Amino acid sequence: MQPTIKSVFRALRAHGFPVFLILGLAACSATAPYRRAEVKLPASYRGAGELSGQQAIGEIPYRSFFSDPVLVALIDSVMVRNYDLQIALKNIDYAQESLKQAKLGFLPSLSLNASGAVSRPSDNSLSSPSLQQALGQSYSEDYSLSLGTSWEIDIWSRIRSKKKGALAGYLKTVEAAKAVRTKLAADVASGYYNLRMLDAQLDIAKRNLALADTTLRMIRLQYDAGQVTMLAVEQQDAARQAVLQTVPQIEQGIAVQEHALSILTGNYPGAVARGRSLASIPVADNLPAGIPASLLQNRPDVREAEMAVMESHADMAAAKAAMYPSLTITAQGGLNSFRSSNWFTTPGSLFGLVQGAILQPIFQRGELKAGYEKSRIRREQAEIGFKQSLLKAVGEVSDALVRLDKLREQERAAAARVRTLEGAVRNSNMLFKSGMATYLEVISVQSGYLQAELALADIRRQHLTAMAELYRSLGGGWR
Repeated sequence: MQPTIKSVFRALRAHGFPVFLILGLAACSATAPYRRAEVKLPASYRGAGELSGQQAIGEIPYRSFFSDPVLVALIDSVMVRNYDLQIALKNIDYAQESLKQAKLGFLPSLSLNASGAVSRPSDNSLSSPSLQQALGQSYSEDYSLSLGTSWEIDIWSRIRSKKKGALAGYLKTVEAAKAVRTKLAADVASGYYNLRMLDAQLDIAKRNLALADTTLRMIRLQYDAGQVTMLAVEQQDAARQAVLQTVPQIEQGIAVQEHALSILTGNYPGAVARGRSLASIPVADNLPAGIPASLLQNRPDVREAEMAVMESHADMAAAKAAMYPSLTITAQGGLNSFRSSNWFTTPGSLFGLVQGAILQPIFQRGELKAGYEKSRIRREQAEIGFKQSLLKAVGEVSDALVRLDKLREQERAAAARVRTLEGAVRNSNMLFKSGMATYLEVISVQSGYLQAELALADIRRQHLTAMAELYRSLGGGWR
């Protein structure tokens, strides 16, 4: 039978335990409550400029942050089908079961026991004559059906500490899943921007190949007219072949990037839909980063690290409480009889037992003390990890801000270089036709124009990727 709170307190008080002492012990805790470690965060990020105090872009949902609908659809697919995220979600389910178990730690355990035994001692044993006199038979029977319960009073908050630890462990897996989402959103955006860069570079290579073909035909006409030597034809043909060589290289990169994006979305390698061209994707120059203190709420990995500190603090409290006395109330009641025919005869077969026990560990071969010291060290390690995660987060945001600023300058310079070389290509062809420029100058200008266009596409890709990285480093992508 299961004891009630009143019956337990009544039994303890009957045996000399003051109720106020019992309640006081149950309210005690072996360790101090958890407090967040003191961390000194800077007032703003390096490179944030005048926008450091505005709301961080990390608080914007990814569907609003990314402007390309095809990219948003890819991220949506990843959030549903990606296997890394599915594993993280299963970790949440696993931790949730541990939390459910910890929540039941305050309840008493209950067990049902049914047993029957028949014993026949030897005729020469001491008990054989007693059986013959008492029962008139040479064997004994014993049948029992009982319901037992055991309840540990949560002195020193050991059970509560386990519950807190399970809750922190559960929340840690939730934040870990959010961190996976932020990384996936940034990885998909980076891969998509890289794919659009390769598309742009393939288009550039094909346009330059067409230009090289035109120049080669023009030089061959001049060779036929005796105005240039075969060396000019061969050098232009070699320059054309160099451009032609880049086409399959870029096409290979496109296929590999498509496969990577397909795998991220949980699909077999295949083609990936396209949206806006690289040049038409807007790049925001002034992205508000907020203040570093907001990372404590926005960055899932920082919150995960703090949950790890809370979990280890609760484990340390439980290990400390295990070194103190424990109070357990047990009760058992049911039916017992030495004959099967009388087993269920009441009230004659009824029995009951209620007892309380206080256990104080004295010597456990150093296991309890070592367990506490190890849990204390784990807590200190977790706290160091939490501080390190904050330091890393501030560094990542600052790096992304500086990268954005410098890439913006690089893109302006690269775009100006492309415009200059574009005009130089037109002028070189006209000058070559009129005999005022050599074929070497034409080849050099065309080669420089190709490299400048490819470099501009790559810098723009870096610019867009840096924007996505800033979004991730501020905790964006999981909402």
